[in-house]
Amino acid sequence: MKILGAILILIATTWVGFEFARRLTERPRQLRHLKVALQSLESEIMYGLTPLAEACEHIAKQLPKPLSYFFTCFSERLNMGEVSVHKAWEESLKDTWHLTALGNGELEVMSQFGATLGQHDREHQQKQIRLTLNHLEREEGDAIESQNRYEKMLKSLGFLSGLLIVILMM
Repeated sequence: MKILGAILILIATTWVGFEFARRLTERPRQLRHLKVALQSLESEIMYGLTPLAEACEHIAKQLPKPLSYFFTCFSERLNMGEVSVHKAWEESLKDTWHLTALGNGELEVMSQFGATLGQHDREHQQKQIRLTLNHLEREEGDAIESQNRYEKMLKSLGFLSGLLIVILMM
């Protein structure tokens, strides 16, 4: 019985370590997808002259989950027409951000971008998108650095903490 309990503890702590490491791996990938989404939004605004809600629907279809949830939620809020663009953006961020592996820095960048969305002409909007892309590029560099620094450590820490618990309990 002790052996079975020890194995279960070891499996659980190792899984937790791998789960934390997975979030570190997901963050740079999701940042790349978010940058592609904003570039698509820029194209839709500048060249397609597509309404914002429709553009976000197109982008949501191109993105993998969980980022597609954000653009779908934003598009649905815009189609309801009851709230401003900024309020719809903020509410969509609030509702879907916890599903992503993205951090508070990215949330702040996206909130600042949402405050300018739909407020200016196309050229100024393009400048805001480019500025947001630059900020996300910097965040992606930080995410890759964190991944390289901590991913292996978190995996090992999960296993080793389980091993410590098992040793202490025996």
